[in-house]
Amino acid sequence: MPLLTADLLRRLEQLQLLAQRRARSVSRGERRSRARGQSVEFADHRNYVFGDDLRYLDWNLYGRLDRLFLKLYEEERELPVRIFLDASESMAFGEPVKFDFARQVAAAVGYVALCGFDRVTILPFPENPGEAVARSGLRAVRGRRSAMGMFQNLAQLTARGAADLNAALRRGAIEARQTGLAVVLSDFLDPAGYETGLDALVGRGFQVDVVHILAPEELAPTTYGDLRLVDSETGAQQEVTFGKYRLAAYQRTVQAFCQRLREFCAGRGITYFLASSATPLEDLLLKQLRAAEVWR
Repeated sequence: MPLLTADLLRRLEQLQLLAQRRARSVSRGERRSRARGQSVEFADHRNYVFGDDLRYLDWNLYGRLDRLFLKLYEEERELPVRIFLDASESMAFGEPVKFDFARQVAAAVGYVALCGFDRVTILPFPENPGEAVARSGLRAVRGRRSAMGMFQNLAQLTARGAADLNAALRRGAIEARQTGLAVVLSDFLDPAGYETGLDALVGRGFQVDVVHILAPEELAPTTYGDLRLVDSETGAQQEVTFGKYRLAAYQRTVQAFCQRLREFCAGRGITYFLASSATPLEDLLLKQLRAAEVWR
């Protein structure tokens, strides 16, 4: 089954990522940057100095002020897009599976970026040596023609192992040659937290969007009675009696966890979305992300 339907792909082709911070990449693309170049978009004037290209003199301004000024233009640059994809064991949980939903979101964001001639790097974590070829094919992808290969490589990924979310985000921030847009797709169920990793992206200068993905069973469990709980990443087990009162306490804990992450993101200018893995993909992509001006 393909990650994205043909109908959804056609609708995604009409969208463009909106970068609040202008692109700083050195590669040419279709994204307006602060660099001054020779595109058709006028930016500013500066005083003429000896040796400047006379073709860019503003003769109308010279006629009014009797001084020479050079016309400056905004140069179009590509937007580097880095997608951090949580591929830890906990993402293999749920119905629908959280990791399947996360891969679909990664494919959609990547496709919109490729259609806009932006450069896409998808960074699954933790490391999985058995997927080295597929993962290498998800780095520095550019151009719509590369989309099929990106989809195929995403489809080969699996969710296994224990994640170190902070380390993955910090490493991704440090390794980036240019900053741009960073999209983090995760359940954020890492005992070590997420704070230092997200701070590293913001501190590096990325515009950060977070999609917090939880399974319906995590958001609103329906199982009661004597249960044996198993940590999917560490294998640790704990037996509990899960009655209605404990269920209510659990739901308050989940709500508080999501609210803390939401407030942390709001305090740092990070756009936050909470999505159940059962959320219709079109609702998240074409309604929520569009309403939040992630793209238009």
